Amino acid sequence: MFSRTISLIGQDSYYKLKNSHILVLGVGGVGGYAIEALIRSGIENITIVDYDKIDITNINRQIIATTENIGKLKIGEFKKRILAINPNVKVTSIKERITEDNIDILFNDKYDFIIDACDTISVKKLLIKKCHDLNINLITVCGMGKRTEPNKIKICDIRDTSYDAIAKILRKYVKDEKITEKVPCVFSSESPTKREVDFIPSMVFVPSVAGIIAAKYVIDNIIK
Repeated sequence: MFSRTISLIGQDSYYKLKNSHILVLGVGGVGGYAIEALIRSGIENITIVDYDKIDITNINRQIIATTENIGKLKIGEFKKRILAINPNVKVTSIKERITEDNIDILFNDKYDFIIDACDTISVKKLLIKKCHDLNINLITVCGMGKRTEPNKIKICDIRDTSYDAIAKILRKYVKDEKITEKVPCVFSSESPTKREVDFIPSMVFVPSVAGIIAAKYVIDNIIK
């Protein structure tokens, strides 16, 4: 199944991936593509966290969404998809809306990496703090809505971000908490559209690339 991957990165690196445990918080436009890339890279132990159901508005950008599974739980559909790709994967599903009150349930297991693809700023803050205190590798993904240019996406320390309201809040939080270590994040340097609508507009190009870039960062750090 992974002969082409092994021929590219080597047997030892493949075994590192196979034996790593990754948690992905949020399985929407960003997290879904991160999961896809992780599983197709050889990860065989993954925890996915989400509470939401598939909506017709997800179809334009979320890899799991089709007209046939509207109304079904995202994590349930993702577990089926993961096992259809690789039946050897151990999938742990946490069907919870993570808040400040229940975030500790994420840390009942040990992880080699956490990908934060959630939308809740308070949770993003706590993840940074907890992963810092527990010495857990984390990459957080900032805002990808209101943007159309995937070539503007990059990875940097949270302190080096711009044009991103979420990143601005996280920069202040990191400073206030006196966290001196780097906080890697995926962000877009594209200025968001000013178009006034009562929801966050988005297309497939930016969130999908952000998710794949986050997964690539995780893969690179595991096999380095």
